[in-house]
Amino acid sequence: MADLQRIVDELAARLGRPLLLEDRMQRVVAYSEQNGAMDDVRRDSILRRHTTPEVRQCLREAGVHDAAGPLRTPGAPHLGLLPRVCVPVRHADGLLGFMWFIDSEPAMTGDQIAEAGAAAPGLALALFHESLASGLASHRELEAVTGLLLGEREAATQLIEAGAFPQARPVTVLVARPSAAEPDEALRLALERGLLTLRRRLSGHHPLHLVRYDHAVLLTAGPPVSADELHLAMPVPVTVGVGRSRPALTAAAESYREARHAAEVAARVPGLGRTAEWARLGVYRMLTHLPDQELHPGLEGLLADAQHLPLLETLETYLDLAGSASATSRALRLHRTSLYYRLQRVEELARTDLKDGGERLALHLSLKLARLSGRYLPRDS
Repeated sequence: MADLQRIVDELAARLGRPLLLEDRMQRVVAYSEQNGAMDDVRRDSILRRHTTPEVRQCLREAGVHDAAGPLRTPGAPHLGLLPRVCVPVRHADGLLGFMWFIDSEPAMTGDQIAEAGAAAPGLALALFHESLASGLASHRELEAVTGLLLGEREAATQLIEAGAFPQARPVTVLVARPSAAEPDEALRLALERGLLTLRRRLSGHHPLHLVRYDHAVLLTAGPPVSADELHLAMPVPVTVGVGRSRPALTAAAESYREARHAAEVAARVPGLGRTAEWARLGVYRMLTHLPDQELHPGLEGLLADAQHLPLLETLETYLDLAGSASATSRALRLHRTSLYYRLQRVEELARTDLKDGGERLALHLSLKLARLSGRYLPRDS
């Protein structure tokens, strides 16, 4: 409810006029400071938390339940009702509530009505989240999930006692990282919308979620859900990281750290695909913690010159295939003589010896680290 109240107060302040928010049954959910025109209906709604059946019927006949966008409704003096601007609040074509502005002293301008309409999607998500929160108000649920991902055991207890998550079920965390370069409010709302839609579909998994400035988090109970579900729900392209399941909600922070690292690796190493599971990241599990400047010194010159990309690709394939010349030739469709020539050029330019196991290991790890940091972008990406 705190998030709803914040949105209502901020919008009312921007428009310079009072606002009252109702749910779809026309029960009062939140309202701003009432410092403008006031009528009997507004006063009674605030005091009783709902409007009378006569007023509801009058507004229904004005078309508020069928409206797709803002509309003006006429006054009804016999009911003590001044003219209003109604902004329906909808999510996925479902009506969740109404924003109400008294349309007098003075009447709202077209720009004010447009700004109110633009705020409706954010309010819709907040109302929808409120309807999904189990036992906790949505803002308290978000606070508890935030604490949970920081490793606070009390947060897990709070969520379990409120019925938001079963006590004896394992937890798995998935992280969705948007492909957009710069996160903004529109992107945050898109991630929120996708997760809320998915929560309704996955209700049997007792899902919880959190949207942060550059990624979204989904927690589920029981057997892990498919990452494809998360991809399909998101209205924007994302890469998804999947952490390992943990036996209890108190250990969710560990799964979250893994999922976040896996999502970062998937974003930086396109060859892994749109989804990366921490358990299957192989060497990238270690490399996510290393500074990207710690590369084999002989690779620096090769990485700095685009004409050397075929040499780097040949070297990586050769090392991936455990130094097998025959397997590398087949994989690259390259004659054995050409392969040996390329490997010799690598040794000369990188001042290395591929017969030295330590050198091969350092080169191999350096290539993977360069992939992860974006310094090496092979054509298979």
